[in-house]
Amino acid sequence: MARVLRILTQLMGWACIAIGLFHVALGNAAIPGAGSAGTTVDSWGRFMGASFAGYGLAWLWAARQRPIPARAVRWLAGVFLLGGVGRLLSLAMHGWPQWFQIALAVIELGLPPVFFWLADAEERTRRSDVASVPNGR
Repeated sequence: MARVLRILTQLMGWACIAIGLFHVALGNAAIPGAGSAGTTVDSWGRFMGASFAGYGLAWLWAARQRPIPARAVRWLAGVFLLGGVGRLLSLAMHGWPQWFQIALAVIELGLPPVFFWLADAEERTRRSDVASVPNGR
């Protein structure tokens, strides 16, 4: 489980960085169906892309720790889940978005419980390794 946590944490970090930089570079063109949303949405989207890239860096920071801190994973996964909840609110208020946004919502609502479940996998492994060494050394 610890290895799965490490791999997923790294993948999450790199994916968020790539997606964020994609949005910084392309603006509205990075969002299916938003090509004609105007300059204000383009500006906002590029800013949020940079923020999402920074969020990805936080995931990579967590992935580089030994052990990966469960508290950081839970917080980062909680932020991701909040994004999925935001998509649900949008759906409830404005209706169904473009199909790709629905696929993203499924990921944003489905992946956080996996991270919550795996969050302390490395910490548990580390504790059991220390406990199995005579005299705790």
